Amino acid sequence: MEQHRTRQPRRGQRPRTPLAPQGAVAGPAGVHPEPAAPRRRVPPVLLRLRRLPNPRLTGLGAGLFAVATMLAFGFLDQLLFDGAPLVYGLLFLPVSALTALWVRTADLVSAPISVPIAFAVGTLPISGGTAGFGGHTMAVVTTLAVHAGWLYGGTLVAGLIASVRKIRQMGRRQVARDAATTRAGAGTARTGATASRAVRRG
Repeated sequence: MEQHRTRQPRRGQRPRTPLAPQGAVAGPAGVHPEPAAPRRRVPPVLLRLRRLPNPRLTGLGAGLFAVATMLAFGFLDQLLFDGAPLVYGLLFLPVSALTALWVRTADLVSAPISVPIAFAVGTLPISGGTAGFGGHTMAVVTTLAVHAGWLYGGTLVAGLIASVRKIRQMGRRQVARDAATTRAGAGTARTGATASRAVRRG
């Protein structure tokens, strides 16, 4: 009866250890699976903001949106709250932000310009004034002077949002230029290497 011989390792030869599969780390106690990298959790506020409509308006379209919205808010404020300036000012801030967010990147400079015009037009229903063009004009000017804080605040919000969007656009363009330059450099290097090999073979 034949006996199977156990193969003894030769002198000076180390026993082979099984290789760890991909995604695993070999430790003293054996092979352990490598823990997966934790996913970055997106805040719920950002998820809700991404679901909101995100139109891209021209400069004229953004201005008309701001003017029409503030005029409608002015009539509602006069109808429901007897022309309360606080309500009108609070409604002006989100309109300024949306105007700067929805205008297309080519017309970002128009957002801080159209927002003050919309504020002035929207004060027509709540400014009061006597009959006639001159009386209404003086009432609007007085309202703008008294509540200039809301006007400056909304304009500042629109300016900041437009500036941030412009900076991000410039950053994306710079990244695209760097990537194009890198690809062009890599293509030139490959072409030079191919040409040098062809010359050597020739």
